[in-house]
Amino acid sequence: MILRSFLDRWRLVALLVSAAMLAAAHAFQTFGGLAPCELCLKQRTVYWVAGGLAAAAMVLVRLPGGARWREATCWLLALVFLAGVGVAGYHAGVEWKFWPGPQSCSGGGAVTMASLKALLNGGGVKMPACDRPAWVFLGLSMAGWNTLASIGLVALSVAAALRERAKP
Repeated sequence: MILRSFLDRWRLVALLVSAAMLAAAHAFQTFGGLAPCELCLKQRTVYWVAGGLAAAAMVLVRLPGGARWREATCWLLALVFLAGVGVAGYHAGVEWKFWPGPQSCSGGGAVTMASLKALLNGGGVKMPACDRPAWVFLGLSMAGWNTLASIGLVALSVAAALRERAKP
């Protein structure tokens, strides 16, 4: 019963979930002091896209003739969340050392007097390393948990699309 209610309002639920995921990431950054790495920011981008798409879809399906787009918008959300699975899964794999991360955010750079001097003179600040999880809970990093959440969001988006298809 509750699942059917979520699926019938999937665009709104997807918008709220995306906002909640972004709020949680921001809270970890602001209150937990966990600066995001380059791949963390890419994971957030997926939720910005999903939230924007969900908001636009909520308007679209209410326009004259918009009902025909109900199923398609759920499939589009499924694709966006599937991209989230890819980005988060890739990041988790980098953290587990299954594959190398982008050179721009993989650890290993040494701190030298020259880099400290450049920083003091207004030089750029290096992002946190993508290959070291900043937070782990029950053996999974934030990227690992995000992978699981994204898989669930894909499944719910597909279920919502199939539910829309079955409607008269």
